[in-house]
Amino acid sequence: MPDIPITVASGEYDRIRAIRDGTVKVEGCAVTYHVVEPNQLFVRNLKAQEFDVSEMSFSTYIALRDQGKAHYTAIPVFLSRAFRHSAIFVRTDRSIASPADLKGKRVGTPEYFTTMLVWMRGLLSDEYGIKPSDLRWRLGPLERPALASAPSQPAGPTGSAADVEIEAIPAGKTLAGMLAEGELDAVFSARPPSCFLRPPPSPPLQTAGGREAVARLFPNYRAAEQAYYRKAGVYPLMHALGIRNSLVEQHPWMAGSLFHAFNKAKEIAVADFGKLSAFAVTLPWLEAEYRATQDVLGEDIWPYGVAANRKAIETLCRYLHEQGFTQRRMGVDELFAPGIAR
Repeated sequence: MPDIPITVASGEYDRIRAIRDGTVKVEGCAVTYHVVEPNQLFVRNLKAQEFDVSEMSFSTYIALRDQGKAHYTAIPVFLSRAFRHSAIFVRTDRSIASPADLKGKRVGTPEYFTTMLVWMRGLLSDEYGIKPSDLRWRLGPLERPALASAPSQPAGPTGSAADVEIEAIPAGKTLAGMLAEGELDAVFSARPPSCFLRPPPSPPLQTAGGREAVARLFPNYRAAEQAYYRKAGVYPLMHALGIRNSLVEQHPWMAGSLFHAFNKAKEIAVADFGKLSAFAVTLPWLEAEYRATQDVLGEDIWPYGVAANRKAIETLCRYLHEQGFTQRRMGVDELFAPGIAR
């Protein structure tokens, strides 16, 4: 029986390279691999499901699954995951020394409904008692001037709680600029705003808020993230892999073939950390970094499968429901394709 041709798309990661270059085969499939920047890929697959197998926003998938509108079925291959303590940037003149000090503050972020923001709001609620409604949310581009005021409600599938203040920033403004000028107290962003990367002017500019230094709320975010993991046992999941529903129905074995291939590709990538006679990865003290990470996360520092990630999946499902993005709290075992060794 000839291999079934399928298209696969994801971002560029070391953990997919062995499939993309053909070193690892997807059993029963002839793969054409496309590398697409994830945010672009998510938009394209929401508008028109271009690829048979695709990296996808995990929170968007769960919300769509809740509504019965998901065009893909998840495979427990988590291509992106990250702790996000490093993504909170604050002005140093607003007496924000801890997460509790964010209460009542104006917080800018590019979008309200992203997996990163769902995790960050959940973290603030669980660990510090700060609810989404305790913050005053301002939405807009980080560095590119806003063209026009966007709708005040987030673009999430079911919206947010009614008591959450969400407004668009004015046209022509940027989040980085508003933070620098004192119009925002904090910005939540995976990418540091430009005002964080440059020192404040001397003498200070006489602007509405005064241009002050911007700092991370968690300067030693690595220690904070490791402490969180040790306490909560959760390594946040950002992106999963999805297979077109029709393929799951026609070829139930295919999801398992994909899972095993992506798991093998990840193992090959991680094995590069152990090539010490001539480093495969451009990082000095590679072995020490790898072993230190294992000391925190365990032997498999980037696990796939449901069992190893059940707590993180359950936590994300809870956060999505608490924040108003799903009608009910989704169950872990209703999210993934059947027939995969978990």
